[in-house]
This record gives sequence, structure tokens and C-alpha cells, in this order.
Amino acid sequence: MSNDRQHKATRLAQALHFINPAHGAVVPGIEPASTFARDADYAPMGRAVYGRDGGPTTQHAEAVLADLDGAEAAMLFASGMSAVVAVFETLRSGDHVVCPKVAYHGTITWLNRMAELRGITVSYFDASKSDALAAAVRPETKFIWIESPTNPNWDITDIAAAAKIAASTGAKLIFDATCCPVMTTRALDLGADIVFQSATKYLNGHSDLTGGVLSTRDTGALWDEMRLVRTLQGTVMGAFEAYLLIRGLRTLHLRWDRACRNAMEIATHFSDHDGIEAVLYPGLPNHPGHDVAARQMEGGFGGMLSLIARSEASARTIATSTRVFVPATSLGGVESLIEHRIAVEPPGSAVSPALLRLSVGIEDVRDLIADLEQAIAQAMP
Repeated sequence: MSNDRQHKATRLAQALHFINPAHGAVVPGIEPASTFARDADYAPMGRAVYGRDGGPTTQHAEAVLADLDGAEAAMLFASGMSAVVAVFETLRSGDHVVCPKVAYHGTITWLNRMAELRGITVSYFDASKSDALAAAVRPETKFIWIESPTNPNWDITDIAAAAKIAASTGAKLIFDATCCPVMTTRALDLGADIVFQSATKYLNGHSDLTGGVLSTRDTGALWDEMRLVRTLQGTVMGAFEAYLLIRGLRTLHLRWDRACRNAMEIATHFSDHDGIEAVLYPGLPNHPGHDVAARQMEGGFGGMLSLIARSEASARTIATSTRVFVPATSLGGVESLIEHRIAVEPPGSAVSPALLRLSVGIEDVRDLIADLEQAIAQAMP
């Protein structure tokens, strides 16, 4: 069977069937060189020239990610935010961006900075309303940035419908897939132009690196400009981090499947609980976006959900009373995390003060449910 007919899980597990031709190693090595020699004709001996553009280990990780996303190319960065910045650094004064009003706070913070300093205009739409995105788009819109589900409210946006809206105005649709990698949401196939992901999260899955990645359906002038921004800023992912990322990607399908199953059990268990006001999870049939999510999230509804506690004080108590869930930021690792989200949001955030964001890991789900039960009991009168 040729590689292009194999399941993505197979190609990921083998890191694109990597075998080192020099000695037969089945695990990609680390090439930390910062510069690379040229041949007798002064031509580069390989794809790498200088470390600020990325070396062989980073290029291998990019090839694995491009294959995973079904992309023409992928580009790795030292952090998720450096990838976000590379996208928005291509904007010009007068350009317009559309973004959900509740989304990853780093994205919103940077967009607000661009609006203040660069003359960029931004329209924030309510992702819980199906017609809000179309109403926010203008003729001068350059980028439509969406998440689905949105972080941390887990509202659903129809990606294919968003792609049609973008195409009608000539805007580029950029999809933040950090919380829903391609095993569940094939954003490029649904019409997105570029997929952004924080590689720190599910792609790595072990909470031991920071990174970001952009994957594109088509390369061209915009992609080249983003690559130039990465080179000039010196924000390429290093060789050791790329090695760790490849290692994490090889178990991505297994980790994702377990996290999705655990999250569904937790969401179902607490959906009618005296100590919880509401559960936000698109896998629940009563979620407003469930039907759209079921159509475009084919490999599970994800390992992220939020619990709305009875009050802000209750949320703080729960977040500091867990014994299995770790009270920490970030998401997508093998360990389960709990976060009182408003505590890390910027001023003016629309996130509920009573919201607890859960990143559900791969532990035994019975331990996770019991841990939340005892923490919620401590918050109840």
C-alpha cells in the first residue's frame, strides 16, 4: 500500500515511515546545527541553509504536519503566539479582520494591539449566533479568523458556511484548530485557507514544549510573507522542540480518542448536577451547535469542556480543591487540567466569572469524575 493511501494514524505513528538510511534508526534524530555547508558549486547540500529558517529536524516535523492536515505546506514556530503574530503582521493599515468575541485571549489581545497601533479595524462577532459572522464581514475584510469550538465557551461555527462568506468578499479564512486537530475537523477540506494550531497543546500532548504551526491549502505571496516574518523575527521552532513534537505526534490519534471519550463521560455525568449551573460541550445533544459539530467533527467532540459553577466563588473553590485535575493553564496534555478561566483573561473579557475550563486527559475517567465530585461538594453550601 502506498503512503498516500494509508490512514493518517499509520503515517503519524511512523513519522512518515521514517528510517534513517545511514544506520537504520526508526526514530528521527535531532540535528541541532545552526548553519549548513555548501557543495563545490556553492549550492546548498540540502534544504537547510541557516538555522533561523529551520533545519532538518524542524523540516521533518513540518512534513509530518502538512501530511496530517492535508496541506500543501506547514510552517513551525517557537510558540503559538509567534505564529499568530506572523499572520497578522501581513496586515496593512485599513485592513479589516473578523474574529469571535470569545476566543483565545492571546489572539484578541494581539488584534486589539494591531488596531491601536497599526490602523487595523476589527469586528468581533457572537459565535453563538449563526448569522453574526456574515453581518460582521465588510468589503475590506482581509482575514476571517474563527475557532470551532470557541475557547472557552465551545460555541460552534459552520466552517463550510464561513468559507463561502470569505470567498464572497475575497477574504482569507483562517481556522484555529488548536482544540480540534484534523483527526476530527478537516478544516482545509471544508474551505479554510490556513489552519493555525498551538503545537504546545494536542499535537505535542506532553506539556513539555511550546510551539505553533500554520498549514496552508495553497502557497503563494501571502504564505511567503508569513515565512519572511518568521525568518526576520527568528521565531522558527528549534531542533529539540521539533524532535519532541514528532514524538508526540506519533501517539496523537490514541491520545485524542481517549480524551474525547473521557470528556464525553464527564460532560454527561455533570449535565444535570446540583452543584453545576451548566455544562458547555458540543458533544451533548442539547448543545445549540451539536448538529453542526456532529457534521464537521467526525473523530470525536474533543477533550475540552467547561463547567459553569453556581458562582464565581464556587468556581474558585472547585479549581483549588481538585486532587487529580491540576490547576494550571494550557490544554491538550495527557494530564487533566482545571482552570478558573476569568483569572487569566484580559480586562473586559466576556468569559463568565463562574466558568471552569477543563482539559481532559487520558487518566481513568472514574478517577476524574470522583475528583470533580469531591471538589464540587466542597463548594456547595
